[in-house]
Amino acid sequence: MSALRKVLVVDDDPVVGTSFKRVLCKDKGYVVITAQNAAEALERIREQAYDLVFTDIKMPGMDGVELTERVKARQPWTPVVIITGYGTLANEQRAKAAGVSDFMHKPLSPEMIEESASHALDKTEAALVLPQQAKVAEAVHIEMTEARSHFKTSALLLAAPLMGLAYALLLPVIGLAMLAWFGGRALFEVLAKMETRGRVKDIALFLAAPFIGLVYALMLPAVGLGMLFWVGWQALKAKAVVE
Repeated sequence: MSALRKVLVVDDDPVVGTSFKRVLCKDKGYVVITAQNAAEALERIREQAYDLVFTDIKMPGMDGVELTERVKARQPWTPVVIITGYGTLANEQRAKAAGVSDFMHKPLSPEMIEESASHALDKTEAALVLPQQAKVAEAVHIEMTEARSHFKTSALLLAAPLMGLAYALLLPVIGLAMLAWFGGRALFEVLAKMETRGRVKDIALFLAAPFIGLVYALMLPAVGLGMLFWVGWQALKAKAVVE
């Protein structure tokens, strides 16, 4: 069985307290404590916390609005319902400014009492649950973001050797292609300018082209391995930063 909801009823008329005890009984999940005035109510609130407070607006000494202000200053999450037989606009405006959850106008009926208690408690619970849900959603979002970051770093770390290997395998092919390109270009220029003054220069370029291409073919694998180590190092650094 769930815990009983503790309800404090503040009214100088003992009949009102009796009515609340009869309607909000333990069988319905409530336990009702009564107080004859605001001073007694504040003393009871200092002794223990209450889930809901009902208070008459007009009482000897401190009235219900001032009591509401004291309750809200001490326990702002506690709902307070004003009981009034003086339903003036000025009284309701004062009560709203004090932070009351609802109003009940005398004469009271069992249905009014039970409905008001249920409504005030449900509204308060909803106000408490929504921020908690927002915190949970934010925590889930942070965890998902961190998981994506870890996945990205791990994927980069795993892919780095493969990327480097691909560079190492492809660069010799690129070197040979460049060798053929330089040779073809030199040959074309030699044939085009065979009768011109720059014959010696063109022949030298034609003869040097294979060696230039060979140098590219020999050096590019080393460049690929260097890029392999560089990508791997960047991945390790990224993982270290995330952790």
